[in-house]
Amino acid sequence: MNLFWEQGYEGTSFDQLIQAMGISPSSFYNSFGNKEQLYKEATDAYLSWSGAWFAGELFGTADTREAFKKLLDATVVEFTRKSHPSGCMISLAGTHLAAELASIRETMAEHRANAEEMMAQRLRKGVEDGDLPSDTDVSALAAYYSAVTRGMAVQARDGAGPQKLKAIADIAMQAWPVQRRREKAASPKGTRVG
Repeated sequence: MNLFWEQGYEGTSFDQLIQAMGISPSSFYNSFGNKEQLYKEATDAYLSWSGAWFAGELFGTADTREAFKKLLDATVVEFTRKSHPSGCMISLAGTHLAAELASIRETMAEHRANAEEMMAQRLRKGVEDGDLPSDTDVSALAAYYSAVTRGMAVQARDGAGPQKLKAIADIAMQAWPVQRRREKAASPKGTRVG
C-alpha cells in the first residue's frame, strides 16, 4: 500500500512489489493475479484505514459545522503524518493514466465521489437538524469541501507542513453558510420588529 501510495500505479514496478512483499513472481501471480488486482486491494486497505477516521470525524459530532471542522483538522494531521507517505493515496491516484488503465482511473474517481457523497450526506443531515440553512446547496458545498481536502493532499505531497494545511482548513471554514435568524412568530399588526 505504501509503495503504491508513494510512487503511484505506473511508478511502481513489479520487481519493487515482489521485493517489498518478499515473495516470488509465481507467488505474486498465484496470490493476486496481476498488478492491477493488487493495486485495487492496496487501495481497499487504504480506504479501510482512512475511512475509519474520515467517517468518525464526519459523523461523530452532533453539530454539522463542528463535524466539518474536526474533519479538516484530522485531515491536516493524517496528510502530514510521518509514519506513511504524505497526502492522500486516493486524491492523488489515477488522474493521469494510459487508456488501457481506464478501469483504475474510473475506480479512483469512484472512490473520490464516494467521499464527496459522504460529505453531502452529513450536510443533508445538518439541514434536517436545523444547523444549516434550509436553502443550502448541499451538492456545491460538499464539492467545495471535497476540493479543499484534495487540494490539501496535493499541498502535503508538495511538502507543506501542518501549519500551512491548518491555515487552509481554517480559511475553508470561513466559507461555512451562516444560519439566519428567523422570527418564531409573526409580529402583531402595527408592531414594529427590530
